[in-house]
Amino acid sequence: MNRFLSVLHDAAHRFRDLIDVQPARMPPARRRLLLGSAMLAAAIALPSHPAGAQPWTTEHWTGAWGTAPAGPPPEASLQTFTDQTVRLIVHTSIGGNRVRIRVSNELGSTALTIGAARVGLRAGGSDVAAGTSRPLTFGGRSVVTIPPGAPAVSDPVELNVPPLSDLAVSLYLPGTMQATTVHQLALQTNYVSLPGNFTAASPLPVQRTIQVWPFLTEVDVDTAGPAIVTLGDSITDGTRSTPDTNNRWPDWLARRLQTERDPVIGINARIGVVNRGISGNRLLSNSPNTLSGRSAQERFDRDVLATNGVRYLVVLIGINDIGNSSATAPVTAEDLIAAYRQLIHRAHAKGISVIGATLTPFEGAAYYSPEKETLRQAVNNWIRNNDEFDAVIDFDRVTRDPVRPTRFLPAYDSGDHLHPNDLGYQAMGSAVPLTLFRSAAKAQVTRPL
Repeated sequence: MNRFLSVLHDAAHRFRDLIDVQPARMPPARRRLLLGSAMLAAAIALPSHPAGAQPWTTEHWTGAWGTAPAGPPPEASLQTFTDQTVRLIVHTSIGGNRVRIRVSNELGSTALTIGAARVGLRAGGSDVAAGTSRPLTFGGRSVVTIPPGAPAVSDPVELNVPPLSDLAVSLYLPGTMQATTVHQLALQTNYVSLPGNFTAASPLPVQRTIQVWPFLTEVDVDTAGPAIVTLGDSITDGTRSTPDTNNRWPDWLARRLQTERDPVIGINARIGVVNRGISGNRLLSNSPNTLSGRSAQERFDRDVLATNGVRYLVVLIGINDIGNSSATAPVTAEDLIAAYRQLIHRAHAKGISVIGATLTPFEGAAYYSPEKETLRQAVNNWIRNNDEFDAVIDFDRVTRDPVRPTRFLPAYDSGDHLHPNDLGYQAMGSAVPLTLFRSAAKAQVTRPL
């Protein structure tokens, strides 16, 4: 502004000097017109400046928890809520002082209305710890209507969220709402209230419990740290692990990142872990079961690139493509390798490091055959022996039986010969070298919070 006034002042003086040369020959009205024109011309001549960006870029959000949505479910498994509150329990990987949530209607065909929402620390069961319940708004409004195919991100609220803690996210659903966007395998007890808005209630008046996560897809905290996204199928989703215990292999990785001290940097890493596994998911094509989600290639932008703070991607997917390969729709190693390359290219374009994981044994599973085992071995050999992934985690070597490498180690087998048990998932999470993420952890040492 000072520069603007200075330019106008100089221009006015120049024009005043000009018109004062012959004052008797110029009428006063003309003098005023010329002076005003001079000021306008000076203003127009000022160099333009781009509009300054809002200071939102100073915020650093990182995914502390996440899941991958799928749907719509078949009629037999469709959850319907009528004037009810759902209280969803999620387990954070990292902590922060502010929190926000992402809710999704991305698989819905009609608008989703959330009449009220709150977040707080869980005390146990459906109870929220006293003094921690915070109301959530969306663009400053307590009610949000999300159109079909879209997500919505809440405004942040102040809340001290410890790492590895349980949060209770309460959503009031007025009218009748169907959970067409849902993560089917929550392995977590969630709660549905009696009719009414009970988002602020503790304890919740529970009508029934559910083992799914409807609508909620991410929880972010305000930290400058990066996030690891684990993209996969049922083995990343934690199928056949014990419910309500957080025994998926990404859960074990998150625990280690918080509890193990790195020998080089000497601190616990503030690195989020966001689980985007979906039971039954495939790399190449969509499963006939809508609850198994769209293919990893199709959902990549939503489930990986849209995750706040993502810097690392772990890819463990392909066994369902191999298992469901048939004479009429054969899958080849070349097909899978080409799809892996697509994920690598798309991640690298956004500065994300991609870590490939070998496919675990499956002899004895319902869709096993010797020919499919040959295909699995070919894919694993490519993952191990090519430098296209930035790093490799050899889950096959960790979980296989040394005596019969095409099978799970019996101590790790859940019984279906396809999925690990709790001990097997722990072995997988414990086998991930934390040095893969050391560069990000080092960067946090000098980065202010």
